[in-house]
Amino acid sequence: MSGWPNGAPIEGDAARRTRTVRAEDIELFTRITGDRNPLHYDDAAARGSRFGEIIVQGGVTSGILNAVVAEDLPGPGTVFLEVHWKFLAPVRPGDEVTGEVEVLQVRADKPIATLHTTVTRGDGTVVLDGTAVTYTSELGDR
Repeated sequence: MSGWPNGAPIEGDAARRTRTVRAEDIELFTRITGDRNPLHYDDAAARGSRFGEIIVQGGVTSGILNAVVAEDLPGPGTVFLEVHWKFLAPVRPGDEVTGEVEVLQVRADKPIATLHTTVTRGDGTVVLDGTAVTYTSELGDR
């Protein structure tokens, strides 16, 4: 089927990426979005919260999944059509996170896949869990 950069994925295919979240990621995300929530910037406010210290924005946490689907599986040309994510635990600067996707379903008529998605901290805590539906577009000659 056209559209799939590496051939159509099959149920059970999986991919993952790992990176360390940096304090600079908070500032970069704020420059893009304007999100200046005190939980991301104010040490005293963050210490007084249920989180106990500075946490990164949810978009920073989920962002690793953008890289997995666009670079690895399904691959280049892939975008999210729909996501259902639960944020289960915080991520802090310095945490290592691993984003993982597993193919649950692939449509036969279009380059659309349903994925199980997770982000896990280096200590084994699942911080994000859910599903995503993706569409993979043909990119033409590159």
